[in-house]
Amino acid sequence: FHGSLLVSKSGKIVYENQIGYSDFSKKELLNEAFTFQLASVSKQFTAAAIMLLYERNQIQLTDIVNTYFPDFPYEQVTIKNLLNHTGGLPKYFWVTDHKWKLEKAPTNSEMMTFLESNNVRRYFKPGSKFDYSNTGYFVLASIVEKVSGMSFGDFVKKNIFDPLEMKDSFVYSFENDSIKTNQLDGYRLYKGWRHLKINSTANDAIVGDKNVYSTCEDLFKWTLGLNNGKILSKESLDLMYTKGETVRGRKIPYGFGFRIDTKDENIIYHHGKWNGFSTALTQYPEDDLVIIILEHTSYKGLTSLNKNVKKIVDENFRI
Repeated sequence: FHGSLLVSKSGKIVYENQIGYSDFSKKELLNEAFTFQLASVSKQFTAAAIMLLYERNQIQLTDIVNTYFPDFPYEQVTIKNLLNHTGGLPKYFWVTDHKWKLEKAPTNSEMMTFLESNNVRRYFKPGSKFDYSNTGYFVLASIVEKVSGMSFGDFVKKNIFDPLEMKDSFVYSFENDSIKTNQLDGYRLYKGWRHLKINSTANDAIVGDKNVYSTCEDLFKWTLGLNNGKILSKESLDLMYTKGETVRGRKIPYGFGFRIDTKDENIIYHHGKWNGFSTALTQYPEDDLVIIILEHTSYKGLTSLNKNVKKIVDENFRI
């Protein structure tokens, strides 16, 4: 394990630590200043940005994507479909890997235009099924940019990071943004012992589904601020934390930017994996407990580590 771990109980940090290396060639140790790529944990910020526009009456959840991008080739996909992963959109990773010919990685706006000119079939009719979709969340971030007139990174900084004093958090688009001080690289393990740096790809300039960088402490501020009404109303938060459903009324294990545990309604969480980063933010509302895990060497034990930490808390913090 080479990463960061934070545990909060009743709104207070009870444990925080950084373990392992930030840079394997320099043998530099991690500390609280290093920022991790959140991978899919980024999606909750995209969902919150959409809900901010919704609260300001700048969008409606029933709006279709074509309202903002008239030539979007997949009709009748609503913003709510995108939030709940019921849009049926094809994987943009596949489109980039098989059809994008330019050397420079596409941005959100470039990929939105590129989708218009490529005849890639959708998976299913909007609202009929649940299918976890990175494409849906990059489209949501693109809607945020279109409606606000700001880059997604600037919008999130102004409306979420700055108000919550998340000073070490930012959105990073490969080839378009400068690398920040203490911005970590992801690694993979080679032959069981050597850590090799993972290079960025053609899919790394797109934001919204991934590419938020943060620290455990900033994510603690985020969770506390979100739950305490500093960013969104209780009504909006309830929507984010409520299971979605298909057009036939079948419940799905996802709200807006958060997974809702199908076996235990009392777990709200999200994991992420991308380019060597493994991340997890888990809330246990009835226990008033939050566990945050960030790692950058292709760590595979997120679920078991989280369970072990929860067990330690259960055994020692029952007051």
